[in-house]
Parts: sequence; C-alpha cells; structure tokens
Amino acid sequence: MKITFLGTGTSQGVPVIACECAVCLSEDTRDTRLRTSLLLETGKTVMLFDAGPDFRQQMLREHVKKLDAIILTHEHKDHIAGMDDVRAFNYKSQDAIDIYAEERVQDAIRREFAYVFSEKKYPGIPQMRLNLIPDYGFKIKDIEILPVRVRHMDLEIYGFRIGNFAYITDASYIPEESKERLIGVKYLVINALRKQKHISHFNLKEAIDFTRGISPKKAFITHISHQMGLYENVEKELPPGIMLAYDGLSIECNE
Repeated sequence: MKITFLGTGTSQGVPVIACECAVCLSEDTRDTRLRTSLLLETGKTVMLFDAGPDFRQQMLREHVKKLDAIILTHEHKDHIAGMDDVRAFNYKSQDAIDIYAEERVQDAIRREFAYVFSEKKYPGIPQMRLNLIPDYGFKIKDIEILPVRVRHMDLEIYGFRIGNFAYITDASYIPEESKERLIGVKYLVINALRKQKHISHFNLKEAIDFTRGISPKKAFITHISHQMGLYENVEKELPPGIMLAYDGLSIECNE
C-alpha cells in the first residue's frame, strides 16, 4: 500500500500572498504546501482523502490517471472545494465518482454543488455518487476502512484506519474509544498546525504526545501552517520516528 501526500498545508493563518515571513519566502520546496489531501493506492484501488481547492493541481502534478473514490473527513471548504473537478475522472471512467461521507457532510455537498444534484442536469457537470460512512467500517474494492471519530473543536469529524496505517487531520481532541481503534498502527499521519496552542487543531507538542501514546513505527505531521517555522529547523527538533510530511512525499506502508 502506497500513500502520497498531495498537500500538507492549510488555509489557516495569514494568506501566503500577504505574508513575507521566512517560510513563505523559503526556496526549500518542503516549505511550499498546498491544502491537505492524501492519495492511497494498492494494486487494484486508488482513493483520495479530501479534495480541497488544490485538487486539480494535485492530480495533475502526481499524474493520477484513475480515481475510484473520495473519502471526506469533514465539510470545511479546504477539504471539499475542489470536487467540481472530478468531471475529468467521470469522463475517463464514464461513471460517477463514489464519494464517502457522513450525512452532515453529504448535506453540505448537496448545498455547495447543488447543480450536480438538480433534477434538470446541465450537460458536462460533474457526477458524484454519495455513499454513507458507517461507523463500524466499510470496504472499497480490496481496501477495508475503519472510521475513527475525532473532534475539530466542537465539530465531530472522521479520521480513518486502513490496516497498519491511520490518517487523522484537523483534530483538536481524540477520545479514548477512538485511540483504541488505533492500537497496532505502524504508520500514523496526524495534524499539527503550529507550535503555539490553537483552538481547533493540535499544535506540535499535542501531536507528538498523542503519537507517543500510539507508538507507531513512523509518524508524519500534516496540515501545517507557515506559523510552524522552516521545515529544516522544525525537523531537527522532532523525536525519532516523527517527521514533517511535505507535498509529494510517497511512502510504502508495508509490515
């Protein structure tokens, strides 16, 4: 199973266009981040976690030719705003794309992309097939997926576990029953916005502390704002087995 970080950044903080901090002016490509999204591939299946505003750019950059499904963690715009561009995959497959989301998120999609679900459909619009995420888990072709409930401030959202790999973004709190679903994970992706405390996201210390409680073989920090600091400097501060992810990083999650 291969994972690729399509984006490791966030809309949080000062927009890059207005910022002249060291990170935004850095020539290190690891400091240049699109909105957070992750691609997971097996021999049979290609699926995406979240499709934010940079979805099209990310798909083109990684030369993604096939997409079986999109799984949504929650409904915030930086995680769903790019979904209009699934039409390219509709054209190639001659079928709707399967979207997996909980009911509240599906309602948001129907509002944001009302033209997709209207009775009278305009030619060429994207085609989406909405599927409900059951709490006990679900399967997409050869991939079994276990939802992991976390909180994004007061909003309940989903992380996911697939075998020895788990993906959690935008969390500010993870309850004990969800931690139990992560026992035995060897590869963990976890969010950390910055070093300072934040109301709706883990900061770096909180992400490290949570990771130590899970004890994966390797952990990757994502959903990183420019306020975190330069990649080169932060990487030196991290404990063994924990690293900042960066856009384009690919990992084989094998036993």
